[in-house]
Amino acid sequence: MKRGLQFLLLIFSLTVFGQKETVDTAQVVIPNRYNSTEAQTKPYVIMISTDGFRYDYAKKYNAENLLKYSQNGVQAKAMIPSYPSITFPNHWTLITGLYPSHHGLIDNYFYDYKRQEPYAMSNKKNAEDGSWYGGTPLWSLAEKQGMVSASLQWVGSASEAGGKRPTYYYPYHEKFTPSEKVDKVIGWLKLPMDKRPHFISLYFPEVDGSGHHFGPDTKETEDAVHLIDNAIGELVQKVNDLGLKNVNFVFVSDHGMIKVDGGNPLEIPAMLLDKNKFDIYNSQTLLRVYVKNSDEVKKTYKELRANKTEDYEVYLDKKLPKYLHFGTKDDQYNRIGQILLIPKAPKVFLEKGKKTSIGKHGYNPRIVTEMKATFFAWGSEFKNNLVIDEFANINVYPLVAEILGLKIDEPIDGKWKVLKGTLKEK
Repeated sequence: MKRGLQFLLLIFSLTVFGQKETVDTAQVVIPNRYNSTEAQTKPYVIMISTDGFRYDYAKKYNAENLLKYSQNGVQAKAMIPSYPSITFPNHWTLITGLYPSHHGLIDNYFYDYKRQEPYAMSNKKNAEDGSWYGGTPLWSLAEKQGMVSASLQWVGSASEAGGKRPTYYYPYHEKFTPSEKVDKVIGWLKLPMDKRPHFISLYFPEVDGSGHHFGPDTKETEDAVHLIDNAIGELVQKVNDLGLKNVNFVFVSDHGMIKVDGGNPLEIPAMLLDKNKFDIYNSQTLLRVYVKNSDEVKKTYKELRANKTEDYEVYLDKKLPKYLHFGTKDDQYNRIGQILLIPKAPKVFLEKGKKTSIGKHGYNPRIVTEMKATFFAWGSEFKNNLVIDEFANINVYPLVAEILGLKIDEPIDGKWKVLKGTLKEK
């Protein structure tokens, strides 16, 4: 086995979803769920997320299977993550069609001042508590409309977010290899028609883990791309062997990756270290500031602006560019904070004595090209040999809902018209 792949097996426990406590690897099955007669006639959608799979990785590292399938289907020049370009916010955006500020997962870590408690992606109790998650995920939309769904470790899929869990799901852990995950998907598709899921969401963390630990331009990350590419090839071949009709694959990622300047980090302004006045939340590519005395917000902002360096910008939340949908008017859960310090890539904020990973994400994807994500799609419903322009990831949700014949019954940010042209005319 190649050195890079050997190391990948060691770093899975250190990837962004790492959880300290022992987790159960057993599948959870919600009893007495069946496809309606109408649902049994609908197409299948297998929605695959490969964390950190940058928009150019497939060509850069010659991912043969993904290139072949997407060239015979639909490939976007890139997909634009929502801001910030971080894992949990963007996975939940992909599965709900809402911006992070609208669904509430505004970061991997944040504090809710109304609830008076923190959320941390590594906290199993948080991750499986649906009250943290706004919007209706695709599996919940499907289940409410009589269609059985399944999820293999997508963000939030072990929670009751949206009102209904998938019929079949696994709590998050990192004990399954990509090939084992493929076999579990095939097992679901072998179920009787009334119990067979028509919507399946599937998650792979390996490329992100390698990008963080080694950087995006390394042999180890190339090996991780090939590891997942081989798994996709195995998945498609085994699905084809089942002889099912109307199967569709949607391959996405949550964000890209860039090598950061960890050797010359930005210092957090000393004034913000006063815990009596401020709460700060540092994801290194974004520093969010909550000013405890609201009367001091403008004063704090002016002082930060006056003393900042050219390596980062300082924004009041209400002055953040509107296209980011991350300011005051969008902050439906009041979780963002009043002041944002945004480093210019590849700079990062670091607390004294702390280190950063070689690769990072989180920057503005409309400015930092390396943050852009991947979108490929192929199958019975998709056009062939179609290349489309960049689009925002909020638009994947209405596309999948349309293929499955699901009615979207609450407001979302995504628009069906954006990706309408990717489907064959009926």
